[in-house]
Amino acid sequence: MKVLIVEDEFVSRKLMQKILSPYANCDVAVDGEEAIQAFKIAWEEKEPYDLICMDIMMPKMDGKQALKKIREMETEMGIKASDEVKIIMTTALAEQKDVEETLKEGVSWYLVKPITKQKLLEQLRKLALI
Repeated sequence: MKVLIVEDEFVSRKLMQKILSPYANCDVAVDGEEAIQAFKIAWEEKEPYDLICMDIMMPKMDGKQALKKIREMETEMGIKASDEVKIIMTTALAEQKDVEETLKEGVSWYLVKPITKQKLLEQLRKLALI
């Protein structure tokens, strides 16, 4: 499995890497702009991501904007909805409004911080990634 971890906070980024590295090759990005670049490069190299774990609140471009752009890029590339990259949004925002906004844009799942190994691995199983 190939995973992109998009997180601006160092400690959260390291935790995600530690949890996911036994199951996947992990790349990291620190904001939405880097996430979009990494997503594009992975497709150009014909090695797309299976999963993107992305924070919502980040500098430059937030996770909601990046999610929307990634889904637009997939549509432009002719990728069927069933073949889209799985995206798990990770955030401290637990408000219903934020959940609904990301669901409309095509998020696969939504995890509220603090992220635990148990919660994350449970979602990977539900998404049939492990």
